Amino acid sequence: MRRSKSETTHPCAAEQSAADQQLSSTASPPRHRMILGIILISYFMIVLNNSVIFTGLPQIQAEMNLSASGMAWAQNAFTLIFGGLLPLGARMGDLLGRRRVFVTGLIIFGLASFLVGAAQTEAWLIAARALQGIGAAIVAPSSLSLITAVFPAGPARTRAVAAYGTTAGVGASLGMVIGGALASWVSWRAGFYISVPLALLLAAAAILWLPRFASAKGRFDIIGAVTSTVGMGALVYGIINVGEGGWTAIRAWAPMLAGVVVLALFALTEWRVKEPIMPLRLFASAQRSGAAVARLLFAGTMIAFYFFGTQYFQGVYGWTPLEAGLGFLPMSLVQFAFSLTVARLTARFGNAALVSAGLIITTVGLGWMTQIDADAPFIIGAAGPLLLLGVGQGIAFGPLTAAGIAGARTEDAGAASGLVNTAHQLGSTLGVAILTSAAAGALTLEDQVVDAFVGGTVMLAISVVAALVFILPGEIRARRRERIL
Repeated sequence: MRRSKSETTHPCAAEQSAADQQLSSTASPPRHRMILGIILISYFMIVLNNSVIFTGLPQIQAEMNLSASGMAWAQNAFTLIFGGLLPLGARMGDLLGRRRVFVTGLIIFGLASFLVGAAQTEAWLIAARALQGIGAAIVAPSSLSLITAVFPAGPARTRAVAAYGTTAGVGASLGMVIGGALASWVSWRAGFYISVPLALLLAAAAILWLPRFASAKGRFDIIGAVTSTVGMGALVYGIINVGEGGWTAIRAWAPMLAGVVVLALFALTEWRVKEPIMPLRLFASAQRSGAAVARLLFAGTMIAFYFFGTQYFQGVYGWTPLEAGLGFLPMSLVQFAFSLTVARLTARFGNAALVSAGLIITTVGLGWMTQIDADAPFIIGAAGPLLLLGVGQGIAFGPLTAAGIAGARTEDAGAASGLVNTAHQLGSTLGVAILTSAAAGALTLEDQVVDAFVGGTVMLAISVVAALVFILPGEIRARRRERIL
């Protein structure tokens, strides 16, 4: 059956093809479970690697003599490429075949993981992390499209998507612990080496178990993918250089200016191209636009919190990498527990109310964290705000995702989901860059971390404003329209 134009443009959001529907209805439950296992383990591997880097950073810095900007780029190279190429990665699965693209992404990710583990210089490390981002940008959207294609609409797909979302939280928390344990007992490199055989095994399993899918006809928005990634990269590079040279330094303002110009070219490209990777009509909804802004700030702050928090636990408290990873575990467990209550709370209070409440609680928690003191024991100085951060994240994360795709047309649902993921990854990059620059003037590690937490609190406060001004009124208007209809 030939696909419509909307299906060709956004396969993850569109109705399944006849072949996909046949697979969904005839595949046996054991095969479904095997396919879901391959998808979840693959996504877990990506999230795990993004967490492992945090607990290993102090060792990496000492071994390679990384600068402050080098430490930031060890994280940002991954998230920047991941976020910038996510929409293109989703498009590749539709045009080239989901299984083929999924396997290719796994192989690239495995190779990149080996190169990260073998890195000997700062440039080598950053380049290998960027290659990891390319592999992740191919695997992640392919995983979601496989779930959509394999699992029929209804309870089965709902459970599969819920498991996919839970994997993100479990992977993030376990990544801190596993990375810390390996860094303490073996080396920071071991956390990346374990992904090499895992990626190869997953690729072999995908070839054996995943079905073939017919590819669709269409075009790649190469110019859109390149301009979005290059523009954001230049902007982040300039922001990081602010911390070292100030706002007047040419290596700070020149890249930022170039980034703005290239991003303007990206917007113009998306306006004119027939099959854009990010349709600009998505921003016509104030609710979705507000959700994108709030998610960018929310994700950026929390990734930076891990980035600076692990440095504080190891550099100020004197903890081992394993102890630093375990320090975040209570927060992650609380986050997971509260995420299980979101469905009931949403039915009672509404999605936008949960977004607002969760962001407010997270803002209060990080504001409390700015009072952390090296002389106060962990249980007194950090445990309370960490638990509050867990509550806020558990309440806000799911509803913020729902707000990002609220009201999207069927043909735009996939692109709206891509916008949510892109805002998350690019927010992660910008958050580390902005707060690294904000903390650069402090003389001690303790002061740097506190300054970063202060800046993060401001970013979260802006996300609260976005929720109250755009997301909450948008949901109210949507409910009024439903009552009228």
